[in-house]
Amino acid sequence: MSEPLAKAYEPKDVERRWYAFWEERGFFKAHPTSGRPPFCIVLPPPNVTGSLHIGHAFTNTLQDVIARWKRMSGFDVLWLPGLDHAGIATQMVVEKQLAKEGKKKEDLGREEFEKRVWCWKEESGGKILRQLRLMGFSLDWSRERFTMDPGLSRAVREVFVSLWEQGLVYRGNYIVNWCPRCVTALSDLEVETHPEAGSLWYIRYPGADGSEGIVVATTRPETMLGDTGVAVNPDDERYRGQVGRTLKLPILGREIPIVADSFVDPAFGTGAVKLTPAHDPNDFEAAKRLGLPSIDIMDDRAVLNASAGPYAGQDRFEARKGIVAQLEREGLLVKTVPHQVPLGRCQRCKTVVEPRLSAQWFVKTTPLAEPGIAAVEDGRIRFVPENWSKTYFEWMRNIRDWCVSRQLWWGHRIPAWYCDADGEVIVAREEPAACPKCKGTLRQDKDVLDTWFSSGLFPFSTLGWPDRTLDLQRYYPNDVMMTGFDIIFFWVARMVMLGMRFAGDVPFRTVFINGLVRDEKGEKMSKTRGNDVDPLDVIDKHGADALRFTLTALAAPGTDPSLGEARLIGYKAFVNKLWNAARFVLMNLEGEIAGSYDPSSLPLPSRWIRERLEATAAEVNEALAGFRFDQASNALYHFLWDEFCDWYVEISKVYLADPVSGPVARKVLVEVLESSLRLLHPLMPFVTEELWQRLPHEGESVMLASYPKGDAGATGAAAEMAELTALVTAIRTVRAEYGVDPKRRIDVVVVGTGAAGEAVGREEAWLRQLARLEKLELLASAPPAAAGTIRQPVGAFEVLIPLAGLFDVAAERARLTRELEKVEAERDGLGKRLGNPQFVERAKPEVVAEARQKLEELTARAEKIRATLRSLEGA
Repeated sequence: MSEPLAKAYEPKDVERRWYAFWEERGFFKAHPTSGRPPFCIVLPPPNVTGSLHIGHAFTNTLQDVIARWKRMSGFDVLWLPGLDHAGIATQMVVEKQLAKEGKKKEDLGREEFEKRVWCWKEESGGKILRQLRLMGFSLDWSRERFTMDPGLSRAVREVFVSLWEQGLVYRGNYIVNWCPRCVTALSDLEVETHPEAGSLWYIRYPGADGSEGIVVATTRPETMLGDTGVAVNPDDERYRGQVGRTLKLPILGREIPIVADSFVDPAFGTGAVKLTPAHDPNDFEAAKRLGLPSIDIMDDRAVLNASAGPYAGQDRFEARKGIVAQLEREGLLVKTVPHQVPLGRCQRCKTVVEPRLSAQWFVKTTPLAEPGIAAVEDGRIRFVPENWSKTYFEWMRNIRDWCVSRQLWWGHRIPAWYCDADGEVIVAREEPAACPKCKGTLRQDKDVLDTWFSSGLFPFSTLGWPDRTLDLQRYYPNDVMMTGFDIIFFWVARMVMLGMRFAGDVPFRTVFINGLVRDEKGEKMSKTRGNDVDPLDVIDKHGADALRFTLTALAAPGTDPSLGEARLIGYKAFVNKLWNAARFVLMNLEGEIAGSYDPSSLPLPSRWIRERLEATAAEVNEALAGFRFDQASNALYHFLWDEFCDWYVEISKVYLADPVSGPVARKVLVEVLESSLRLLHPLMPFVTEELWQRLPHEGESVMLASYPKGDAGATGAAAEMAELTALVTAIRTVRAEYGVDPKRRIDVVVVGTGAAGEAVGREEAWLRQLARLEKLELLASAPPAAAGTIRQPVGAFEVLIPLAGLFDVAAERARLTRELEKVEAERDGLGKRLGNPQFVERAKPEVVAEARQKLEELTARAEKIRATLRSLEGA
């Protein structure tokens, strides 16, 4: 590129241009015959329900850092992209669209509705794929997959049928979690259960013989219309004589028996519980043991049906009010007391879930879970951080059979067909033409599979399974799975179970669990709170590199990162700092550049920056290998901003001005900057490519260049340099504290002997330049104390700075005195506020913490001003 580097970095044009360059040249593609060691990572497929949120940006940024690092480290990297059809969630989105048009899915019919969802998939999926590109993610787009692609659909059918053949899939009537809004069964994981304020109603069930009967306690009086018995504990002395008698069910008048079962807790309510087998899982199991019938009193939308007698046609909660009122009128409502109810709600729509007897398909999970538990126990799969393995074990060791059928139209249709003539059920890989027994007509099951069923196959179905493809042989198992903690059960565990069963090995070697992105106050982000962050808005304002670096810097394992505007602004400034440093280097490349040099003969600052580059590279590699993205980011930030930009670039100006040292200085500058850009590239791909292309380099792209390995060994240059930079910092601090004009050069005496003193003499040129000195006098011993001279120890040195004539001492004393009065007044006012118990008790904790921190800062500032005033007394 011949055009000069712009004064300011404009990310939009740069990002668009370089992503197109990478993609068009196929730099993201994996090459299974390359001979390089393989490294595979699968993108957790986003749901085609809208667009990406900041959580996606966080997880995917960390994945891209690993993918780019591994690619530059010599691996054949496959980072496989995909999208998830997201059954319930996507169907809800499209149904809401239809509702705005005054339509229901039934108005379209199943086939036309599916076409409508496919149109939405193209719209939403296209938007998501554009967002992934805008973030700079180096995904192998030639292998992009969708969970309802023909290939993946074939894998889904193969797994389901194989499980059926192995006796691990069954269909039956069981109590399931039912969402009346989504009109489908839900797995236990799709139900969010929390205690909510409710009531406990005590209802008298009269004896069929006219006796008082029994009082039962319930939190769901509407379900009493489906009662088929009342149960007591067989060891409960209060009811021993009652077992076997008959009660009269209020409202409906149906006679039901009193039965005994040990599942009843004598301490709950009255010790007698109503049995509603069709609407409670415990009651259902008890009814099977006791031989009681089940009566379903609700339809798919939780509206009471004909079995509910006079309340047929009413919503369940509307019916509850009427039933309670009728019981009260008839004198059968004994009392009502407040009660905390563990209420389950649909994870998607937050509707109260109804336990309901329904014919569903289930997978037997215990035989699948046992190998998955062993794989983590013996180290074939490791969790990072390790503590998440406990969460995994807790769920896997207490796993229940998985309800995999959903009453939806969008998803993988269950490959089961029924013959109404002879009751035959056929589960097959291909659609059968007719019933194999009677040759009669078949109808396919209307239900679809749980979204997580197909997602659980993703690590191997995307590689061509069930065919033994080259990709499958090379890239399975995947090397690492990076995802959020909230889907360890939903996804990670199921990938392990299904992968081990069907692909013959664990699906991945490492599971890295990242935290949940929160706002700057630590609050969970959500649209309802108004604190959610759209990554595209951030990119538009700050650039993709600033967002990526912010997210990696916040990614400390085991923590939830707090994303705030101040961080983004700070790391945007880091991008600009790097840009300006590169601009300086490029502007100084017009002179002679040395072809080679003897590293041992370089001046101290050049030996130091090379040593620090090597140490930083070693530190970054170690951090990335351990998924310590935060440490890698901090190491790069400190090296580039604090050491390269603030020190070495400034020092190099002295050498560049010298025709003798200039050529070597240019060579070192270019080498260090070029290596630094390679180091930084996985975190900030766009700006590093733009700058790398302008430097002397080999190869087509920085993303294909080799990643610096580094060397943590020290040569001593860092220790020697630290003493000299501390000397400059001390002089700069004094200048700032006393308000010395930054442009004015001052005289300084440095007291030092031995190697330290020799270093000052040897490096005097750049020391004078960076500290803005007119004269630097080196003495072996300190002269007598003189009035108006600042004496400050700095490591092996003592610095003496005469203040006379540098500024108006009287004016400076007056200014500092005024500032001290202002600071002390603010400090005292804040102290009184914190001394008020009402403020401390009533204010938000973060407000109190902020006030205390401010008090500490004001106290320290006041002491510093007083110290400066004391030093001016003799001036």
